[in-house]
Amino acid sequence: MVKAVEVRQYDSVLVYAAPSEDTRAVPELWYVLRDLPGIQDYNKILASWKEGRLYLAIAQGNGLLLANSFEAPDFTTAEYYIFLALNQLQLNPEVSSIYWRHKISSEDEMSLYRYFRSVELLCG
Repeated sequence: MVKAVEVRQYDSVLVYAAPSEDTRAVPELWYVLRDLPGIQDYNKILASWKEGRLYLAIAQGNGLLLANSFEAPDFTTAEYYIFLALNQLQLNPEVSSIYWRHKISSEDEMSLYRYFRSVELLCG
């Protein structure tokens, strides 16, 4: 079943597939988009990596540039998609912070610190 949820803060709509019409749960990407405006940086990069999937949203100011999910069975693959997206959008990670909705391992965090100005956790 194809479903949609309005994302008012970016004047857009998130379209996604649900297993049935009765499913009221929204995908993780909706939560990423919900939390993205709370980041005070101009370059807003918010990610979530759960169950082998990377959820990524990137905005500049109030303009949404990217909102997508990618199959990423390991963190190296998740990093690949993050850097691919930043390269396509011509954003420099060295002057940007990346925010995470959920805790990532200290090893993964240190890996990101090599490229980003900072690595921040939004929840918990």
